[in-house]
Formats: sequence, structure tokens, C-alpha cells
Amino acid sequence: MSSINQKDFRSKEILPVSSILDLEMSKKEEEDVYKLTEMDNANNQLEPEPELMVNDGCEKFEACDNPILVFFFRGRLICGPDPRGFILTTVSIVLSSWIFCIYVGDDLKKHSGLIVTIAVILTLSVLANLILVSAIDPGIIPRNDRISQDETRSDGLKSKRVKVNGVEVKLKFCRICKIFRPPRSCHCAICDNCVERFDHHCPWIGQCIGRRNYRFYLMFVTSALTFFIYVFSFSCRRINQKMSENKAGLFTTVRSCPETLALASFSFFAMWFLGGLASFHTYLILVNQTAYENHRHCYFESRPNPYDKGILSNLKEVFFTELPPSKVDFRAEMTQKEYGNADTLEQ
Repeated sequence: MSSINQKDFRSKEILPVSSILDLEMSKKEEEDVYKLTEMDNANNQLEPEPELMVNDGCEKFEACDNPILVFFFRGRLICGPDPRGFILTTVSIVLSSWIFCIYVGDDLKKHSGLIVTIAVILTLSVLANLILVSAIDPGIIPRNDRISQDETRSDGLKSKRVKVNGVEVKLKFCRICKIFRPPRSCHCAICDNCVERFDHHCPWIGQCIGRRNYRFYLMFVTSALTFFIYVFSFSCRRINQKMSENKAGLFTTVRSCPETLALASFSFFAMWFLGGLASFHTYLILVNQTAYENHRHCYFESRPNPYDKGILSNLKEVFFTELPPSKVDFRAEMTQKEYGNADTLEQ
């Protein structure tokens, strides 16, 4: 019995389905109907497996025992396998904005309407950048489905060496994707894909950060930092205003507006966390490194960074270079002939 491994991406040919079962074609029927069965040799009973499902609103590309990518709007938006971080981040931003507008902005004496309006605009900006960075293809590299598993094992090459700007760079072979990864690429263990210019996998967004969405990630961090600085400043202003009105101490004032204290505390920690991220990535941009390269200490005196072109050129590369098109067409559907080819690879 053979099966299709859905982890095999095809360039411009992707099956947007949930998961794959063993397929057995009926010779007597000429219709395009597949019988999803796996016979138990011992007691001749059907073994339950994941189903082949297509949903018009949301499509999933899932391997039987691996994380999945989630597709929305028929492959136009691609999200990571675990949406919990994205949901938590979204709820935190929306809840902070709601508490600020209801309890802080409206309670301020001067320009309360303008303060609330600016807060709403900042909130929408943060959410827009969050959706962009989490729903765009980060730079997934198509898998090589033309190489069988036996050919992969028989090939003794595990790496190649190429020169980039006069510096020798090693290209590692990915056993899962069956490709020699391009320079600065890495296989994400969570998303189970090789990603171009891999920076890191962000758990707060639930998506890999790579070549195609790194710019939007920086915009999200910057806009979120601005939002929480704004919220923290006016939350402190409201507490100070309450203290002046009641002519009481801090602890007495806080009892009358605990939601403002909670918002100010959360904004304070979020502000420092995002500020640290922004500072770290500012340094990485100036020296043209990724977070993964910095963590692995890939460059040192005897092995300089071949991608560092100077501060201005590095800034231009990140913010003003045109984004490359996606190498994978997530909207394409796999044909009946391709089912058979993929089935042959697994035999």
C-alpha cells in the first residue's frame, strides 16, 4: 500500500488540502473518485487516518505526523502551524486599546477625543502590520520532488561550497526538502519548510520571519512599540491627574482606577520588550545579519560577513529593495496525474 506525503511542496503546484490517506484506484470505475482505505492484514479492518478535506473558506496543507500550514482565501494568505501566538498577540493589542479608550482616554480633561482617535489609528496600524507579517509567504523554498529517497541516501554529498563576494560559504543539503539550501536559508523545525534568508520563527506571531516578510516584521515591532509608549504615557498621566484631584497618595488613587494601573504595568513591560527587539534588529540591519546568524556566531575576524555592504546599502536592501515573488503557488491544485507521481515517490 502506498501513500502521498503532503510535506512535498511543488513549485507552482500545491495541493491545498488538509491531510492525505492511502489511495486505491478502482479499476472498474472511471470516475475521479478515490477510495481511502488501509486494510489491516490481521483482522481485515479499516484503520482510521486523517481525511482529505477541502474547505472553501480555509484550506489546510497537512502532513500526517507533522505541523501544518494554514491557508485562507484559497491560498492568498499563508499562516504558520500554531495560531495561538497570533491570537494571543491580537487579543492583547485589542484589549489594551479598548481599556485605554474606555477608561483612560475619555477620562482625560483636555483633548480626550483627539487622544482616543490617535489610539484607534495606532491600534489599526499595529493590527494591519501583524496580519501582513503573519499571513505572507516568508520565503518558502519549494521541495525537490524529483529525487527519490534512495537517490538521496546514495548521494554522499552533504554540503557544497560556493563563494559569495569572495568569501566561501557552505550550502547544506536538507534531507527533508531534498535540496541544497541557498545561502542564509534554514529549515524551520516548526513550520517544516526551508525559508530564504531565515531570521527566526516568532512564537508571538506564529510564523517564520524570512526574506519576504522581514520588512513587515520590523514595521510591526515599531508600530507596536509606538502604541504601547503612547498608552503608557497617557495612563501615567491619568494616574497623576487622579492624584491631584483627590489629593491622595499613589496607593489610594490606584484603588479607584485599578484598570489604569493594570494597563500601565502591561504597557511598561511590552514597551521594554519591544524596545529590546527593535534595538537588536536595528543592529542586525546595520551589519546585515540575521538573528539566526547572530545566534550561531557565523561571522568572525577570520571569516567576515560577505553580505555586509555598508550601513546605507544594508538599509536600502532591507527597506527599499523590491520583494521577490513567492516561489510557491499556494493556489494551484494537484492533478490526478500528479497524485500518481507523488505516490510513486513513496514506494
